[in-house]
Amino acid sequence: MTREVLTITNDQYINSETVCELLLKIADKVGHGSITLVLDNARYQKCKLVKHHAELLGIELLFLPPYSPNLNLIERYWKFVKKDCLYSKYYKNFDDFKKAISDCVDNAHHNKKSTLKSLLSWNFQLFSKVEISSI
Repeated sequence: MTREVLTITNDQYINSETVCELLLKIADKVGHGSITLVLDNARYQKCKLVKHHAELLGIELLFLPPYSPNLNLIERYWKFVKKDCLYSKYYKNFDDFKKAISDCVDNAHHNKKSTLKSLLSWNFQLFSKVEISSI
C-alpha cells in the first residue's frame, strides 16, 4: 500500500462521468485485474453508468455502510489535508489555494509517510461478541 492518492481535479461538481474518469485512471495506473475500490454511498457513485464502467475495467465496487465516516479513508485524508495546508494559512488568490492543496496531495505519500501510515490504516476496533439486553 503506497498511500499515493490518484486524483481527478476540476472546479465544478463531481458527477458520474468524473467517477468514470477516475476509474480509468486507477485501471491505467494499477493495471487491469484485481482492483477493489471502496466508495461511500454518493448517488453519482452508485449509478448504472459507474457500475457498468467499473465492470468493463474489472474493478469491483465496494460500498461502505451509510453514515460511517470513521470507515471512510478519504474523510480522514481530507482532514489531514486541511490541517496540513489550510488551517491558519492565507492565500492571496484562488490559484495559490488550489496549488497548496495539489502540492499537499501530490507529495504527502513521500513527505508525510509516517503520518499517513497511522492515519490511513485498516485497523479498526472490532466487537466480536455483543450482547444486547432488553430493558
